[in-house]
Amino acid sequence: SHGSPPPNWGVPCDNSQGWGCPPAPCSNGVLQVIDRSGARIGEYEDVSRVEKYEMAESDYEKRPGDTESLRSFLRQRRWGRYDTEGTRRRADEQQQRRAQEAALAAALPLGARCQVRLPGQPSKLATIMYVGTCPQTVLKCQTDFKPGYWVGVRYDEPLGKHDGSVGGRRYFECQPKYGAFVKPQSVTPGDFPEEDNGLEDEL
Repeated sequence: SHGSPPPNWGVPCDNSQGWGCPPAPCSNGVLQVIDRSGARIGEYEDVSRVEKYEMAESDYEKRPGDTESLRSFLRQRRWGRYDTEGTRRRADEQQQRRAQEAALAAALPLGARCQVRLPGQPSKLATIMYVGTCPQTVLKCQTDFKPGYWVGVRYDEPLGKHDGSVGGRRYFECQPKYGAFVKPQSVTPGDFPEEDNGLEDEL
Protein backbone atom coordinates (compact mmCIF):
# COMPACT_ATOMS: atom_id res chain seq x y z
CA SER A 1 0.00 0.00 0.00
CA HIS A 2 1.10 3.55 -0.73
CA GLY A 3 -0.52 4.95 2.37
CA SER A 4 -3.82 6.67 2.87
CA PRO A 5 -5.21 9.14 0.30
CA PRO A 6 -4.71 12.86 0.88
CA PRO A 7 -7.32 14.55 3.09
CA ASN A 8 -8.91 16.44 0.17
CA TRP A 9 -9.32 13.31 -2.01
CA GLY A 10 -12.82 13.34 -3.48
CA VAL A 11 -13.85 16.35 -1.40
CA PRO A 12 -15.39 19.25 -3.39
CA CYS A 13 -13.44 22.46 -3.22
CA ASP A 14 -15.38 25.73 -3.06
CA ASN A 15 -13.41 28.14 -5.19
CA SER A 16 -16.07 30.82 -5.41
CA GLN A 17 -13.76 33.37 -3.80
CA GLY A 18 -10.77 32.80 -6.13
CA TRP A 19 -7.99 30.30 -6.76
CA GLY A 20 -7.77 29.09 -3.18
CA CYS A 21 -8.02 25.33 -3.65
CA PRO A 22 -4.90 23.27 -4.15
CA PRO A 23 -4.97 20.75 -7.00
CA ALA A 24 -6.02 17.38 -5.68
CA PRO A 25 -5.32 13.88 -6.98
CA CYS A 26 -8.16 12.56 -9.06
CA SER A 27 -9.59 9.17 -9.93
CA ASN A 28 -8.23 7.56 -13.14
CA GLY A 29 -6.47 10.75 -14.16
CA VAL A 30 -9.73 12.67 -14.61
CA LEU A 31 -10.11 16.08 -13.01
CA GLN A 32 -13.66 17.37 -12.90
CA VAL A 33 -14.13 21.13 -12.85
CA ILE A 34 -17.57 22.51 -12.04
CA ASP A 35 -18.17 26.12 -13.05
CA ARG A 36 -20.86 27.78 -10.96
CA SER A 37 -20.29 31.23 -12.47
CA GLY A 38 -23.28 30.97 -14.78
CA ALA A 39 -21.17 30.93 -17.95
CA ARG A 40 -22.50 28.60 -20.62
CA ILE A 41 -20.61 25.44 -21.44
CA GLY A 42 -18.81 25.84 -24.74
CA GLU A 43 -19.14 29.62 -24.67
CA TYR A 44 -15.58 30.07 -25.88
CA GLU A 45 -15.57 27.22 -28.40
CA ASP A 46 -17.30 29.30 -31.12
CA VAL A 47 -14.37 31.26 -32.54
CA SER A 48 -16.67 33.33 -34.77
CA ARG A 49 -17.68 35.24 -31.62
CA VAL A 50 -14.08 36.11 -30.81
CA GLU A 51 -13.09 39.62 -31.83
CA LYS A 52 -10.17 39.46 -34.24
CA TYR A 53 -7.63 41.99 -35.36
CA GLU A 54 -7.76 42.68 -39.09
CA MET A 55 -5.25 44.76 -41.00
CA ALA A 56 -6.07 46.64 -44.20
CA GLU A 57 -4.20 45.47 -47.33
CA SER A 58 -2.58 48.90 -47.74
CA ASP A 59 -1.31 48.85 -44.14
CA TYR A 60 0.04 45.34 -44.60
CA GLU A 61 1.99 46.42 -47.69
CA LYS A 62 3.58 49.32 -45.74
CA ARG A 63 4.79 47.19 -42.83
CA PRO A 64 8.48 47.51 -42.02
CA GLY A 65 10.39 44.30 -42.55
CA ASP A 66 7.96 43.26 -45.28
CA THR A 67 10.76 41.25 -46.85
CA GLU A 68 10.18 38.62 -44.15
CA SER A 69 6.43 38.24 -44.68
CA LEU A 70 4.83 35.24 -46.36
CA ARG A 71 3.38 37.49 -49.03
CA SER A 72 6.83 38.83 -49.87
CA PHE A 73 8.22 35.29 -49.91
CA LEU A 74 5.54 34.15 -52.39
CA ARG A 75 5.92 37.28 -54.52
CA GLN A 76 9.72 36.93 -54.80
CA ARG A 77 9.39 33.31 -55.91
CA ARG A 78 6.32 33.96 -58.08
CA TRP A 79 4.29 31.28 -56.34
CA GLY A 80 0.53 31.04 -55.94
CA ARG A 81 -1.40 34.10 -57.05
CA TYR A 82 1.87 35.95 -57.70
CA ASP A 83 2.77 33.54 -60.52
CA THR A 84 1.20 35.74 -63.21
CA GLU A 85 3.01 33.96 -66.04
CA GLY A 86 1.85 30.55 -64.79
CA THR A 87 -1.69 31.83 -64.29
CA ARG A 88 -1.77 33.21 -67.83
CA ARG A 89 -0.32 29.97 -69.22
CA ARG A 90 -2.92 27.86 -67.38
CA ALA A 91 -5.73 30.11 -68.65
CA ASP A 92 -4.44 29.74 -72.23
CA GLU A 93 -4.20 25.96 -71.83
CA GLN A 94 -7.74 25.81 -70.44
CA GLN A 95 -9.05 27.89 -73.35
CA GLN A 96 -7.23 25.60 -75.80
CA ARG A 97 -8.73 22.50 -74.13
CA ARG A 98 -12.22 24.02 -74.37
CA ALA A 99 -11.72 24.76 -78.07
CA GLN A 100 -10.53 21.18 -78.68
CA GLU A 101 -13.49 19.82 -76.71
CA ALA A 102 -15.92 21.96 -78.73
CA ALA A 103 -14.38 20.68 -82.00
CA LEU A 104 -14.66 17.06 -80.83
CA ALA A 105 -18.29 17.61 -79.78
CA ALA A 106 -19.15 19.18 -83.15
CA ALA A 107 -17.89 16.02 -84.92
CA LEU A 108 -20.31 13.74 -83.05
CA PRO A 109 -23.61 13.37 -84.97
CA LEU A 110 -26.79 12.61 -83.06
CA GLY A 111 -28.01 9.06 -83.53
CA ALA A 112 -24.56 7.78 -84.51
CA ARG A 113 -23.18 4.57 -83.06
CA CYS A 114 -20.12 4.96 -80.88
CA GLN A 115 -17.68 3.33 -78.54
CA VAL A 116 -17.22 4.86 -75.09
CA ARG A 117 -13.85 4.44 -73.36
CA LEU A 118 -13.60 5.65 -69.77
CA PRO A 119 -10.42 5.34 -67.68
CA GLY A 120 -10.31 2.12 -65.67
CA GLN A 121 -13.41 0.64 -67.37
CA PRO A 122 -13.93 -1.69 -70.33
CA SER A 123 -15.13 -0.05 -73.54
CA LYS A 124 -18.91 0.12 -74.02
CA LEU A 125 -21.03 0.39 -77.16
CA ALA A 126 -23.70 3.08 -77.31
CA THR A 127 -25.74 5.49 -79.42
CA ILE A 128 -25.16 9.26 -79.26
CA MET A 129 -28.36 10.89 -77.97
CA TYR A 130 -27.25 14.39 -76.90
CA VAL A 131 -24.31 16.71 -77.56
CA GLY A 132 -23.94 20.05 -75.81
CA THR A 133 -23.29 21.82 -72.54
CA CYS A 134 -25.19 21.19 -69.33
CA PRO A 135 -26.73 24.06 -67.35
CA GLN A 136 -25.35 25.01 -63.93
CA THR A 137 -28.44 23.55 -62.23
CA VAL A 138 -27.50 20.13 -63.58
CA LEU A 139 -23.83 20.62 -62.71
CA LYS A 140 -24.86 21.14 -59.08
CA CYS A 141 -27.08 18.04 -59.08
CA GLN A 142 -24.53 15.67 -60.59
CA THR A 143 -21.11 15.78 -58.99
CA ASP A 144 -19.56 14.02 -62.01
CA PHE A 145 -20.35 17.01 -64.24
CA LYS A 146 -17.83 19.74 -64.88
CA PRO A 147 -18.31 22.79 -67.09
CA GLY A 148 -17.88 22.21 -70.81
CA TYR A 149 -19.29 19.90 -73.46
CA TRP A 150 -20.97 16.61 -72.66
CA VAL A 151 -22.22 13.73 -74.77
CA GLY A 152 -25.36 11.92 -73.69
CA VAL A 153 -25.21 8.27 -74.69
CA ARG A 154 -27.62 5.34 -74.55
CA TYR A 155 -25.64 2.19 -73.81
CA ASP A 156 -26.54 -1.15 -75.40
CA GLU A 157 -26.60 -2.68 -71.92
CA PRO A 158 -27.71 -1.33 -68.51
CA LEU A 159 -24.29 0.10 -67.66
CA GLY A 160 -25.34 3.73 -67.23
CA LYS A 161 -26.53 5.96 -64.42
CA HIS A 162 -29.94 7.28 -65.47
CA ASP A 163 -32.72 7.31 -68.09
CA GLY A 164 -31.60 10.43 -69.96
CA SER A 165 -32.91 12.74 -67.25
CA VAL A 166 -30.54 14.44 -64.79
CA GLY A 167 -31.38 16.95 -62.07
CA GLY A 168 -35.06 16.95 -63.06
CA ARG A 169 -34.30 17.88 -66.67
CA ARG A 170 -34.73 15.44 -69.58
CA TYR A 171 -32.03 15.45 -72.26
CA PHE A 172 -32.95 12.26 -74.12
CA GLU A 173 -35.06 9.12 -73.77
CA CYS A 174 -33.78 5.71 -72.75
CA GLN A 175 -34.49 2.94 -70.26
CA PRO A 176 -33.34 3.39 -66.65
CA LYS A 177 -29.62 2.65 -66.13
CA TYR A 178 -28.92 2.84 -69.89
CA GLY A 179 -28.09 6.57 -70.02
CA ALA A 180 -24.88 8.39 -69.20
CA PHE A 181 -23.08 11.66 -69.86
CA VAL A 182 -19.44 11.43 -70.89
CA LYS A 183 -16.85 13.90 -72.19
CA PRO A 184 -16.37 14.08 -75.99
CA GLN A 185 -12.79 12.80 -75.64
CA SER A 186 -14.21 9.46 -74.41
CA VAL A 187 -16.45 8.93 -77.46
CA THR A 188 -15.36 7.40 -80.79
CA PRO A 189 -18.08 7.43 -83.48
CA GLY A 190 -18.07 4.60 -86.01
CA ASP A 191 -19.72 1.50 -87.40
CA PHE A 192 -20.33 -0.37 -84.17
CA PRO A 193 -23.27 -2.80 -84.53
CA GLU A 194 -25.45 -3.31 -81.49
CA GLU A 195 -24.44 -6.23 -79.29
CA ASP A 196 -26.88 -9.14 -79.25
CA ASN A 197 -24.89 -11.21 -76.72
CA GLY A 198 -25.75 -14.36 -78.70
CA LEU A 199 -29.26 -14.49 -77.27
CA GLU A 200 -30.84 -15.04 -80.70
CA ASP A 201 -28.83 -18.25 -81.14
CA GLU A 202 -30.29 -19.85 -78.02
CA LEU A 203 -33.71 -21.42 -77.54
